[in-house]
Amino acid sequence: MSEYDSPWKEALDSYFEPFLAFFFPRAHQDIDWARGHEPLDKELQQVTREAEVGRRVVDKLVRVWRTGGAEEWVLVHVEVQSQEESDFAQRMYVYNYRLFDRYNRKVASLAVLGDDRPGWRPDRFGYSLWGCSVGIQFPIAKLLDYAADVAALEANPNPFAAVGLAHLKTQETRQDPEARRAWKVRLVQALHERGLAVEDVRRLFRFIDWMMDLPPELDDQFWQEVYHYEEDKRMPYITSVERIGIEKGRKEGLREGIELGLKLKFGAAGLQLLPEIQRIQDTERLRAVLKAIETAGTPDDLRRTWA
Repeated sequence: MSEYDSPWKEALDSYFEPFLAFFFPRAHQDIDWARGHEPLDKELQQVTREAEVGRRVVDKLVRVWRTGGAEEWVLVHVEVQSQEESDFAQRMYVYNYRLFDRYNRKVASLAVLGDDRPGWRPDRFGYSLWGCSVGIQFPIAKLLDYAADVAALEANPNPFAAVGLAHLKTQETRQDPEARRAWKVRLVQALHERGLAVEDVRRLFRFIDWMMDLPPELDDQFWQEVYHYEEDKRMPYITSVERIGIEKGRKEGLREGIELGLKLKFGAAGLQLLPEIQRIQDTERLRAVLKAIETAGTPDDLRRTWA
């Protein structure tokens, strides 16, 4: 089953400003980004524990300053909902008023709806009693509304264009793993065409790989396609197994890098070498194996490194 929530959480942590620019431009334009922004996720967790309504999925709370020279900070509360939920709007209301009560500051609640039902668009909650009316109306962004123009999403340099497209294609291919593999390759290759920094390519690749899960045999094929694409384009942004090993700096990390390298370079045939590699204890020899993966033509060529 595909994972939506954790990748979205990581994407929001890394790209909060581009997120607002893409989905909620009115809010983005009214924020003084030169003053920075401050995540308040721990504080949000305290509020949600005290007022749990329904199933909390992906939420984020950020302190920002408004433009115009005023010394005014406000709160942005974001919810990403990947499945239809009957009490979603009520939850938005409860969290909004509890945040206002806690901080005595204006709170903007924003929702991204990533479900697959076109007609589900909750954007308000309220009630009236004896002339007293309370409630909330909040902006929503419906991912399905972006599905009709794939070309525009692929051409948009905003990281959340890639995030949204990966989400949509994960939903669309839930019953077609071969189509998902093809889209996953296409989305990863398109990262290089967006004009993104190297670190952004790596982060978004992680998001796509995390969300668009594949059966083992298609996952092997995907990794090999990505490896050869980057090799042909001379773009070692994602699959440099030597980089993975160096960053880890431990035997376990070196073995992890070797396993990944064997998988993406040789597929199942390469993974058959793992029992032999597990017996190697010398760190320098493990580094030599890791480095040799990039130039070895076959698994037998690589075996000569330690044999």
